[in-house]
Amino acid sequence: MGDYNCSLLSTGDKNSLSNQHRQDQTALYTQLVISIALGAVAFFTFCILRPRWTGLYAARKRQKNAASKLPQLPDTFLGWIPVLYSISEEQVLASAGLDAYVFLSFFKMAIKFLTVTFFFALVVILPVNIHYMDYSFPPGHGVATSNQSPNPNILFPPDSFPGSETDMAITAQEISKSHSSSILWMYVVFTYLFSALAMYLLITTTQKIIKIRQEYLGSQTTVTDRTIRLSGIPPDLRDEEKITETIENLQIGKVESVILCRDWKELDNMIAQRLIFLRKLEEAWTVHLGYSRAVSTQASRERAQSRAAVREDAPLLEDGELHGQSHVAVYGQNRPRTRIWYGFLGLQSRTVDAIDYFEERLRRLDEKITTARKKTFTPMPLAFVTLDSVAACQMAVQATVDPKPMQLLANPAPAPSDVIWQNTYLSRSSRITRAWSVTLIILILTVFWTALLVPIAGLVSIKSICSVWPQLAFALESNPISQSLVATGLPTALISLLTVLVPFLYYWLSTQQGMLSQGEVEMSLISKNFFFTFFNLFLLFTIFGTASITFAKVNDTLAGASKDASEIARKLATSLQDLDYFYINLIILQALGLFPFRLLEFGSVALYPITLIGAKTPRDYAELVQPPVFSYGFYLPQTLLIFVICVVYSVLQSSWLILFFGLVYFLIGSFIYKYQLLYAMDHRQHSTGQAWLIICNCVVVGLLFFEIAMAGLLALRAAFYRSILIIPLLAGTIWFNIFFRRTFDPLMKFIALRSLDSRPPFGNAAPGESRYERETDHGRAVDEDDETGLRYINPSLVIPLEEVWLAKNRANGTDHRDEAVEDV
Repeated sequence: MGDYNCSLLSTGDKNSLSNQHRQDQTALYTQLVISIALGAVAFFTFCILRPRWTGLYAARKRQKNAASKLPQLPDTFLGWIPVLYSISEEQVLASAGLDAYVFLSFFKMAIKFLTVTFFFALVVILPVNIHYMDYSFPPGHGVATSNQSPNPNILFPPDSFPGSETDMAITAQEISKSHSSSILWMYVVFTYLFSALAMYLLITTTQKIIKIRQEYLGSQTTVTDRTIRLSGIPPDLRDEEKITETIENLQIGKVESVILCRDWKELDNMIAQRLIFLRKLEEAWTVHLGYSRAVSTQASRERAQSRAAVREDAPLLEDGELHGQSHVAVYGQNRPRTRIWYGFLGLQSRTVDAIDYFEERLRRLDEKITTARKKTFTPMPLAFVTLDSVAACQMAVQATVDPKPMQLLANPAPAPSDVIWQNTYLSRSSRITRAWSVTLIILILTVFWTALLVPIAGLVSIKSICSVWPQLAFALESNPISQSLVATGLPTALISLLTVLVPFLYYWLSTQQGMLSQGEVEMSLISKNFFFTFFNLFLLFTIFGTASITFAKVNDTLAGASKDASEIARKLATSLQDLDYFYINLIILQALGLFPFRLLEFGSVALYPITLIGAKTPRDYAELVQPPVFSYGFYLPQTLLIFVICVVYSVLQSSWLILFFGLVYFLIGSFIYKYQLLYAMDHRQHSTGQAWLIICNCVVVGLLFFEIAMAGLLALRAAFYRSILIIPLLAGTIWFNIFFRRTFDPLMKFIALRSLDSRPPFGNAAPGESRYERETDHGRAVDEDDETGLRYINPSLVIPLEEVWLAKNRANGTDHRDEAVEDV
């Protein structure tokens, strides 16, 4: 084996810089070719399948009344694109609701920001860098004298080799002697300008969203809008009549109804257990009957009626059969059997007739459920109080009801269908324990992701690869395409894979925190996933991006940062300039390669054959045709990360490339998500646009990171006075965040009392009904379900006990997925 000297990979001379420049270009072109090829295949496949698979690609249009008013998309190959583009904001709002409107508004704001910043990057920053190539910024992007001609490849600025020692080879004294530092004022000015632009767009977009939100929510009077969630109820007030008296004594309005939450755990468990046995019984009947044999249900009804006369204490096992009965299959097929365990510690087992066993279990559970529904359960310190007007509700939630802390806390209530009733009877201490436990788990996971990302970040640097596998490093250096695939394609693919898989884990953690509504779970998921993408996939990845993949180097980096706070800014400045092409390639992959696969709904398409194979009962097949669910917590954090990357790199030398592909990302993303939200995917409008507050907070975090990075870069170039000038901007951004939250947060959480008198913005509605109620799922269709009598109530108390769902006989080979079904 030859002697491999890793120092030979990066000598810091002119040839090394030129080689690195060519490698960056090769990686960029390779990523473009791969991403465009993947995206084109996915997009054209979607255009071919869209008119054929309407059950998947037009599921929401076919099943949701709100989407029925949208224009019908043509079945032509590309004819649907201009029709989708022509759909207005008013149609989006009326059909998809406030959450979808807010989500797409962020894309429009990002497009505006990136268009302006890309213009300045192309017209001002790039020409200045070309003309003043003798003073490179950031450091290490090639150094030339004033007598040298500009680099003909300046459109792709040659970066310093990642991890090379040339980054710090030019001292501040040499720079000050050789170059004029006046050009650095440009970066200070644009840092202020772009920060001010982002703040301006945040304010204007927020004002527009608030105006729309106040008009729509202020013009409706659904049960949700008139209901408060009253928590912290003391023991002496845990009674419907006492709660009614307490609220009415406030003289803000009359109480229409009070639903005091109780400890329904026993009942909820029986309902959940009943569903399990019901599915097993349906599966047993399906195995017995098949799909080709005509179903005669009279015999099963007679058996069920005769079995109902059996005493409750009759044994489930007697001579191997239920109740000592022995059955002859009336369909000419063997009846399915199941193994049950009994006796001491469940060590004994016996096989019994599956249909009879599960029917008997269902019958006994039904009797227990009927009895339990008549019981009086222990009251809990939580209630849903419905008032006679929206004004009374808003006055209650915007005021302090009780002088004692943590008592009688009034908050806006989620929609009845949005309530997680299993969490309504959790105690406050239990919720706090769960919340802190999940927080601890996330901290542990953060350490785990850090350890996982260190080797992934090491792939970016061939010198890091050489420290572990020298043979591979020298082989890659001799093959530019292979090097671009390993050093750029592989890390970007792994990062993209993590952004897809990790949210599922965080979603499960969010559901375990004991939150009272699905909307709260969704907001929590957005926060958790953004923390993961920003802190782990961007901040830590940037810090470790040019370090060796050995843990000793990582420890040295962390130790240096802990000793000196300026070390963090210096390390970020050094890493950011070396990872610009990596983030360009990441945005290219996301925009051109992976976005079309989201339009194709690749996950649903890939999993459909697997779920189809496992489907047996009519209930299984009915669930197969349900539209996929659009979760903002899965898609929004990654989009926020791309925006933050564009903001951070908006003033650097490679800004025009990152801003251009970032603009492409948001243009494509707005179009694809618009189609999915309107036509293809189901989404619950839980939060009435409150995700915008999280979006604004994340943008402010990105601005602070951008300003800190620019201060570090200026300090790294010995422009200390200019670096200090960034400090007032940091203070101003923090003040802006405080001002923004105090000014706009209340209007995003509540409805202003004056807005309650506003007229519907789009014509007159029927008496007592607004257009927003009539045309969106956030009106009567969600808030006022027929089974609950238009009020808040635990579904376990009122839902009918379903019968077995079996398929009718097929005629002439009709596909069982399209069969009618009937109850047995």
